Amino acid sequence: MKIHSIEDIEQLFLDAGHVAYAGEGINQLEHALQCGQLAEQAGASASLITAAFLHDIGHMLNPKGDTPSARGIDDQHQFIASHQLKSLFQQDVVAPVHLHVLGKRALCAIEVEYYGSLSPDSKRSMALQGGPLSARELEKFLAMPYAEDAMALRRWDDLAKTPNRQTPALDHFLQIARSVCVTPSGLNQ
Repeated sequence: MKIHSIEDIEQLFLDAGHVAYAGEGINQLEHALQCGQLAEQAGASASLITAAFLHDIGHMLNPKGDTPSARGIDDQHQFIASHQLKSLFQQDVVAPVHLHVLGKRALCAIEVEYYGSLSPDSKRSMALQGGPLSARELEKFLAMPYAEDAMALRRWDDLAKTPNRQTPALDHFLQIARSVCVTPSGLNQ
């Protein structure tokens, strides 16, 4: 599936949002809504709320619809997602999505206790993604635009795994995404 509009994003969630989120006891839609909600509750910008809401759509675009890390595969979902989103959003949405895996790796390098707080699947994927950043990699990452946003997104990502959490509906976050979309109303042209 190619994403060309907000309606395409909505359809993706309708088609694949029910897929389990890596053994976390929730599905992809619940994870996205929770992550967006946490960003909104933290007072993030509409762009960063949108990034939080959409950061894992690359998992839903995985044609197998499973948990690749359980098979020892890094699906590189961050690159798939950012590539799909770049025609709809500016860098303040796309870059944190693109960088959120590096954000996890950076947080593991910065905070010793952070790794221990990760879920089993996050630890498994972390090993596949290269482990904590080296000192040189960390310095380079921290100098990147949107590195701080990527780390904030990653913290919300970690917390957005609570079964039965009450969140705003899908349309709430689609409206926020529409407000920062670079195409008129995010509609198909």
